[in-house]
Amino acid sequence: MTEKECSENCSSCSEKPKSTPNTQEKSDIHVKHVILVLSGKGGVGKSTVSVNLAYALSNHGYQTGLLDLDLHGPSIAKMLGIEDLHLQAMGDRIMPIAVTGSLKVVSIALLLNETDSPVVWRGPMKAAATKQFLGEVEWGNLDFLVVDLPPGTGDEALNIIQYAPNVEGAVIVTTPQDVAILDSSKAIKFVEMMKLPVLGVIENMSGMVCPHCGEVIDLFGKGGGEKAAARYKVPYLGAIPIDIEMRKAGDEGKPFIIRTPGETNPTWDAVDKVMENLITVIESRE
Repeated sequence: MTEKECSENCSSCSEKPKSTPNTQEKSDIHVKHVILVLSGKGGVGKSTVSVNLAYALSNHGYQTGLLDLDLHGPSIAKMLGIEDLHLQAMGDRIMPIAVTGSLKVVSIALLLNETDSPVVWRGPMKAAATKQFLGEVEWGNLDFLVVDLPPGTGDEALNIIQYAPNVEGAVIVTTPQDVAILDSSKAIKFVEMMKLPVLGVIENMSGMVCPHCGEVIDLFGKGGGEKAAARYKVPYLGAIPIDIEMRKAGDEGKPFIIRTPGETNPTWDAVDKVMENLITVIESRE
């Protein structure tokens, strides 16, 4: 979707933001806590963490929204198995997709006519879309809004911090190797520059579970996320290994955390523990 196509179909998106990044212009959305999910680089499993966190909060009885702000590479709809659905309008309001009775989702992917259509937007269009996804969506009363951001510390991260009320803090997702830790350190410092707390660091892809013997192989090393958390004195939430079942869960649109654990599964146990640790941190701040 290009800027021209969007403006032809959506008048509000054609409007340029009327404020600078330093101007406080909070959207009128009824949410108690906004949780940002960040990564310093791509391919670390940030969207997987966002989906599983949103489901975990929903399973704990919280009214939860999940906003996919990775505008150029949205994957939340695919991971939830709703990529064939489209957002609908009711009057002047956008209706989110209700995945469960307590989990609602909005993604740019749910507005595209084709799943392979690129979103070719500059900064002002991204700002307008962020404002629209917050203020013009019928979210209802939310306990939590989980925001899946693109890699890095660019427009989308700045926009959500500017426009969203009650931003509780950020979760940083990294993998163990040095290059990922370097980039995740930049994400931590960005959050601190924005005067927000880092709710915790998650080390994803921390070893691979062998599908034959169940042993864990440290493909990308181990412990980098924990070291980064210690260095910056922020919570370390735990590690999640690489597992073919995790990949299948995302491809099949069935989040890993909602699976019945059944027999002992180290990956399910790891995901569950990380999410429980994160919820404990979040609840302790209420």
